[in-house]
Amino acid sequence: MDRLRQRADFLAVANGARANTAAFVLQGRRRDDQGPIRVGYTVTKKNGTATERNRIRRRLREVMRRVDAVFMRPHHDYVLVGRRDALTRDFATMIDDLRSALRRLDRPAAHKTGNDKAGNKRAPNPNGMTRP
Repeated sequence: MDRLRQRADFLAVANGARANTAAFVLQGRRRDDQGPIRVGYTVTKKNGTATERNRIRRRLREVMRRVDAVFMRPHHDYVLVGRRDALTRDFATMIDDLRSALRRLDRPAAHKTGNDKAGNKRAPNPNGMTRP
């Protein structure tokens, strides 16, 4: 596993699929090259002081290290966006959360069907846009 380091790579992954957990958000994206799996970590300033952010980042790195690469897809980039709950969440729970998030990213994306909240079909909008 390699690390993501360039901002452009982080932005590209941000446009991919995502899975939310209490301690972090996992973002994932398939690459077109044949390179190894790459992982990036980020924690925003709203999550605390520099010391707290660094502790969150260290915990996320260790969680990723302990999860087998079997759960990750080859030729993919992943970014873990830390949340404040990562400071106090049980470590074993975070590992289970990451495995679950990786499985959720592997599921095919649900396509929008044009149904309203009650499941009824809606008439198409004349300009091709979906209605709220």
